[in-house]
Amino acid sequence: MDKDAKADKALFAERLRRAMIGAGLEPKAAVLERGFNQNFYGEPMTLHGVARWLKGETVPPYAKVVALAKWLKVPVENLYGAGGRHAAEEARPKFGPEIGYQERELFEAFLKLPAPQRRIVREIIVAFSKSVGQ
Repeated sequence: MDKDAKADKALFAERLRRAMIGAGLEPKAAVLERGFNQNFYGEPMTLHGVARWLKGETVPPYAKVVALAKWLKVPVENLYGAGGRHAAEEARPKFGPEIGYQERELFEAFLKLPAPQRRIVREIIVAFSKSVGQ
């Protein structure tokens, strides 16, 4: 691992701990796991996973950082840092707030399918859509 990536992870961990303290929370993995999972509509994080964030071993993907920032009531930049290494296209959420958890799970599962299976599922949905529209 290069020094920049290691430094980015350490900075994220420090910013996350500071944001938790600023929100009146103890910067502990159990507190982070509970709070994060109550405020994120995707697959829940494990205690071990969030502990790795706090230790500076990993940095979560953008969608999870957005959830963290909302929960801790800080700008995303406070966690990633201004001019962070994350591209501008990541700033756009995949799904809007009107999409529920089950639909998000479905979309994520769809996107993980191999291309031939995605084409079949797409054709089925289009066929259902056309039959309902008639």
